[in-house]
Amino acid sequence: MQTPDSYNQKNSLFNAMNRFIGAVNNMDQTVMVPSLLRDVPLGDKDDLKVAENGGSSDDTGNPSATNGRAYFQPDADMYSSYVLLKSIRNDIEWGVVQGDELRKDKVGVAGVEEEDDLEKQFRFHLNGLHAVLSKLTHKANTLTNRYKEEIGCGN
Repeated sequence: MQTPDSYNQKNSLFNAMNRFIGAVNNMDQTVMVPSLLRDVPLGDKDDLKVAENGGSSDDTGNPSATNGRAYFQPDADMYSSYVLLKSIRNDIEWGVVQGDELRKDKVGVAGVEEEDDLEKQFRFHLNGLHAVLSKLTHKANTLTNRYKEEIGCGN
């Protein structure tokens, strides 16, 4: 078994999740009074771009699954972003409860075709997850820095 080089480790899903969780934990420790975030626009250009596209998307422009949540809203304030980021962190750490229709296995020819394409589906979703985690990590860091600016605390 080969040891992955540092570039591959840096880009591992596990490390991407840890970076996101670390950024949200830092945000959570920094934001002592979350109610101060209400009605303060985040001012992150990426949020507006993603919201205009109708939700999060991967590098190819394909929308990512959001389980019915509107992850990015153009009129979202820092407080709603704060709550959302913490919710996503909890979903990663504790898992997501899915509805019965998401658990049902497809039967018949479609099921066989899907099984043959599992590697392709896995790589597609893994790439999308990396992209989303990167954007969410950036969002958590931006919110932390904006909060510090709002309360007059420098880096």
